[in-house]
Amino acid sequence: MTKTSSFTAPKGIPDYVPPASAEFVAVRDALVRSARSAGYGHVELPIFEDTALFARGVGESTDVVSKEMYTFADRGDRSVTLRPEGTAGVMRAVIEHGLDRGQLPVKLYYAGPFFRYERPQAGRYRQLQQVGVEAVGVDDPALDAEVVAIADAGFRSVGLTGFRLEITSLGDDTCRPQYRELLQEFLFQLPLDEETRRRAELNPLRVLDDKRPEVRELTVGAPLMIDHLSESAKAHFEQVLGHLDALGVPYTVNPRMVRGLDYYTKTTFEFVHDGLGAQSGIGGGGRYDGLMAQLGGQPLSGIGFGLGVDRTVLALQAEGKTAGDPARVDVFGVPLGDAAKQRLVVLAAQLRAAGIRVDLAYGGRGVKGAMKAADRSGAKYALVLGDRDLAEGEIGLKDLAGGEQRQIPIDTAVAAVSAALAQDR
Repeated sequence: MTKTSSFTAPKGIPDYVPPASAEFVAVRDALVRSARSAGYGHVELPIFEDTALFARGVGESTDVVSKEMYTFADRGDRSVTLRPEGTAGVMRAVIEHGLDRGQLPVKLYYAGPFFRYERPQAGRYRQLQQVGVEAVGVDDPALDAEVVAIADAGFRSVGLTGFRLEITSLGDDTCRPQYRELLQEFLFQLPLDEETRRRAELNPLRVLDDKRPEVRELTVGAPLMIDHLSESAKAHFEQVLGHLDALGVPYTVNPRMVRGLDYYTKTTFEFVHDGLGAQSGIGGGGRYDGLMAQLGGQPLSGIGFGLGVDRTVLALQAEGKTAGDPARVDVFGVPLGDAAKQRLVVLAAQLRAAGIRVDLAYGGRGVKGAMKAADRSGAKYALVLGDRDLAEGEIGLKDLAGGEQRQIPIDTAVAAVSAALAQDR
């Protein structure tokens, strides 16, 4: 009778286990690689931070702060929060370590889990995995386009094609106050419920992001920020689009798009994949010109994105595609006898030192069980060694796909295996 554990993963938090975890790793690494290719350096952020950092940086009127944060008191009775997003933490680190006092822009990337208490459903998890970048200290439309292009290239590098980029401008300090008044004037004439009216008072743009059909219907005729941009904000946006055109990055201007975080200004964008249903966003970001000063640093602008690793994996599956190699190893050792096992342990270490992934059959399995383990490992080759082979200074190199086996000198096994794998590639 099979015994099952009385423990399961917390609700809304996915496990990634072999072989499926290979796809998760491949997607995450590809998105990171795209950032590193543009000179972004790695930053490792704390899993939790002072609650006030997110309340101030993300915005108290946002759903993230008001409804979704995992906040608790630690043993010192300090209020801390599991990080719900990456930008505020990166800004804190840039200020704390004086990175903004050096060469600008500061270009950083991060990867890891983030936490939001949401109703779990396909593509919406309470522990979500993201890769993000932040470019801080320079307000240049070409830099905005670079950030967008890095995300676009990352998605395409894993084979994803059925997505689109939606982009808009949320204006700047010279036009947002006037637009805010205009939008509030429109909204306050509508029969809004009490909570939505309160949101309109705090951050009227958030009402345009309301997904409820009745609210969307009421706001169809709302004034749009893109129609009320200042000359400087309009010129900035036009230059961003011009750079994207030159880079060959396709986009759709979506004037009704509103991101869920308060700090965005000017360029704002989202990558959407319709194969995911309601949770169609696979990543997005934008410029945040006032965030650093708001957190106590210099008045420097920045732009960044957060890309969903979980959602990208689901988008690939929706397209019927896979990424990554589910094979755990390249070579699997099959020892037949104690002396053979001792020799294979040493040979496995030598192969690993040469950059080859190797596993062995442990536990005294017979040849049949060991060969089944070799097949399950996904290895291309098995190294079969018995005591007689050992006495003759040879080892069997078996092609697990074709079934052919040949004897090779054990002293040259590392070179022979390397050559065989290179030929297969």
